[in-house]
Amino acid sequence: MPGNSERRGAKRNPGSKKGQTVGSGSQRRKALKGKGPTPKASERPSHPAHRKARSAAKRSAAPGGRTGWRTGAPRTGGNRTARDTTGGPEWVVGRNAVVEALRARVPATSLLVAERLDSDDRVRESLKMAGKYGVPVMEAARNELDKVAGGPHHQGLVLQVPPYDYAHPDDLLARAADSTTPALVVALDGVTDPRNLGAVLRSAAAFGAHGVLVPSRRAAGVTATAWKVSAGAAARVPVARATNLTRALEEYRKAGVFVVGLAGDSDVSLAEVDLLSGPVVLVVGSEGKGLSRLVRETCDVVAGIPIESAAESLNAAVATGIALYEVAARRRT
Repeated sequence: MPGNSERRGAKRNPGSKKGQTVGSGSQRRKALKGKGPTPKASERPSHPAHRKARSAAKRSAAPGGRTGWRTGAPRTGGNRTARDTTGGPEWVVGRNAVVEALRARVPATSLLVAERLDSDDRVRESLKMAGKYGVPVMEAARNELDKVAGGPHHQGLVLQVPPYDYAHPDDLLARAADSTTPALVVALDGVTDPRNLGAVLRSAAAFGAHGVLVPSRRAAGVTATAWKVSAGAAARVPVARATNLTRALEEYRKAGVFVVGLAGDSDVSLAEVDLLSGPVVLVVGSEGKGLSRLVRETCDVVAGIPIESAAESLNAAVATGIALYEVAARRRT
């Protein structure tokens, strides 16, 4: 009968949005409220700008402004390309290689250990140093290690090293501008052995060079081998990578830097070259081919290091060390 609220369907089901309810006038107070203006991109966790800002904050908070593989001073001003981080991670394979890399404090992201691995002194030392330096240790099946190492020769230990974060060529001049000495840069032309690069980094650190410049193609990069040979100098001396070495040297010349090429067939001795006490770039070629034609033509002067006729040439790293000593001695006087 009419008005009978007890019959089926006479009352609105709880939670139904149809129609009005008693006292519905106050429900407007429960309406959704605005969240205010849209946050900046750097403040949104899911936005790439936020991740970049967080990484920059970590780098600035780390000692020396460096974290992991990253080296060198940050760029300041100008519209420059992003830092070069070409290539994927490197894998150091084998018990001897892994323990030597950890002893040399090569930056690493993880240490992979085979399941049910027979332990020896090298394995125990690797695990101890990984724990000491904060390198994550993960257990993996042998077939997974075979895939990573490209074969079963890993002996149950594989160390993952992240790709090196190269500086921009302009960073080296900016680093020199922040120092109290004229710019001193070493440029390597066609040096493909990472051990030579590591030795050059060690000499560069010893004689106060502001950085090393390498081409992005057909040249050695900063690998675990180069890091070990540098004896830690790779952590102090930035390495910049140039897409075109000739163009980078021309830009250095425009900036007022004297470009000196080293060649064994030159009639000019390095000791006879003036202006070594000012801003200078030493360009060193490979032991076999020497300087390429375009790089040689870009140099302000090409000089040699006198040696006995019985020796055909000097190793690139040895020649760099001698040239850096000559520059350092000239500047001291």
